[in-house]
Amino acid sequence: MIKIHGVNISPFVRKIRVALAEKGLAYDLVPANPFAPSPEFLALTPMRKIPVLQDDTVTLPDSSVIVAYLERRHPEPALLPQDPAQYGRALFYEEYADTVVVGALAPVFIQRIVIPRMMSGTPDEKVIADALERTPAVLDYLEGELSEREWLAGGQFSVADIAVASPFVNWGYAGEKVDAGRWPKLASYITRVHGRPSFRALIEEESAAFRG
Repeated sequence: MIKIHGVNISPFVRKIRVALAEKGLAYDLVPANPFAPSPEFLALTPMRKIPVLQDDTVTLPDSSVIVAYLERRHPEPALLPQDPAQYGRALFYEEYADTVVVGALAPVFIQRIVIPRMMSGTPDEKVIADALERTPAVLDYLEGELSEREWLAGGQFSVADIAVASPFVNWGYAGEKVDAGRWPKLASYITRVHGRPSFRALIEEESAAFRG
């Protein structure tokens, strides 16, 4: 049985869980708090970050590495295009999402949700304002990249779409959403991706935990 060490509200853990759901693979989610990692978790990864995958052959940290491993071990349905150029595009969008998109959206989630609810702290409104000021440039870029495409790379749902859409879930929990008047293609795209069964089930699970 595959084990995924992490917490369900992490956009990187969600990326792996969506990939597993798309491939129809069973797994166990093992709670791991990156802010207070246990010695057992630290023994699994030198990076001190979630997620970490364990199965009967390997232990792997880093969400992008894990997706690449799953794609080789369980190739169907494919989450990376076969065409070399589109394969490269998918990997680029995944990297862009994991660095630039998360970097723009995560501070609002951390300040409004993580700090008050999980760390008993007070949100820093300047950090929130700075993040919201930087975000339109990221949304402009994604709007332009989508053009008339349904999916970002290769004409198919791929890891690019999973990685890009995942941090928008957290942004929504923090009370933000894509303005459909300013970014209509991106707003429609995020709704479409989040409406897939693989995403929808996790969002419902996470939302229930927030209400609890």
